[in-house]
Amino acid sequence: MTTPRVFIVRHGETEWSLNGRHTGTTELPLTANGEKRIRATGQALVGDDRLIVPSQLAHIYVSPRKRAQKTLELLNLGCRDRLPWQKQQQVKPLDIRTDAKVQIVEDIREWDYGDYEGLTSTTIKEKRNKNGEGSWDIWRDGCPGGEYVRWNSVEDRPRSSHGFARSPADVTKRLDRLIDDIRLRFHEKTIGKPKTTDKPSDVLVVAHGHILRAFAMRWIKRELTDGVSLLLEGEYSIIFIDALSDFGEAGGVGTLSYEHHNVNEPAILLGGAFMVDTVENATEPK
Repeated sequence: MTTPRVFIVRHGETEWSLNGRHTGTTELPLTANGEKRIRATGQALVGDDRLIVPSQLAHIYVSPRKRAQKTLELLNLGCRDRLPWQKQQQVKPLDIRTDAKVQIVEDIREWDYGDYEGLTSTTIKEKRNKNGEGSWDIWRDGCPGGEYVRWNSVEDRPRSSHGFARSPADVTKRLDRLIDDIRLRFHEKTIGKPKTTDKPSDVLVVAHGHILRAFAMRWIKRELTDGVSLLLEGEYSIIFIDALSDFGEAGGVGTLSYEHHNVNEPAILLGGAFMVDTVENATEPK
C-alpha cells in the first residue's frame, strides 16, 4: 500500500552558514563547495533506485530565497516544466524525469531573524548579556525585530530596537498551513491505497535549517517551544529529533511520513536523515 513521504532538503553551504551566521532574508549564493556537495547529494540520493524517485514526486515546494532555488536546480531532478525563476527550460527532453510542479512558497521561507540577522549564536548571547536580557533560545524566544514562535497578546509581544516585530505571522501558523496543504492535496487521496505508477504521492521541500527543523516538529504535531533536542514518544512515534542531526548541516536531507498507512499518525523516519560527504566525483550534468 502507498505511504507517501515528504523529503526535506536544506540548501547548500553559503559563506554565512559556514561561519554560523543566522541567514534569514539576506540573499547569499552557495559556495563552490556547497554547489559540489549538492550535486553529490543529487547523484547519491536521486534516481529510480534511490531514496528520492523523481517519477514518484507529486509536487515540489521551494523557499523564495535564491540559495534554496539553486539547491533545487543542482539536485538535477529533471523537471518537465521550466523552473519559475528560469527564463527558459534548462532540461533536455531526454533528461526529463518528473512531472512534478515547482511552487515557490512564502510559508517555507527561513525564520525572520530581525535584529539577529547575520549574527552568530555566540555574538547574540554576548549582546544579550551586555544588555541584561538573559539567556536566549530561538525556539522559546524567537527574534526581536523578526519572528516569534507565539505570543498571547499585543502586550506580551517583545520589543526590539525597531519597535514590535515586523512580522505578525507566527512560525507555527505558517508551517501548519503548508502541512495542511500537503496532506489535503497530495497525501489524503493516496495513503493506504494500492500503489500505482500514474499517481505519484511523494513531496519535496527545499528550504532552510531552522524552518525545516520547525517543519519536522509541526509535522508530528509538537510545539516549537518544546525545542528540538528532546525525545519524541507516545502518540506520534518514538525517536530522537536528533535523528535529523545530519540534516542540521547545509545540504542535509530528512524524510517524513506516516505510521500504519494512516494520515493521522505522522512520523519522522528513523535513518531518514542524510549528508553526502563524498564529493570528489560529483560532476556537473552534461
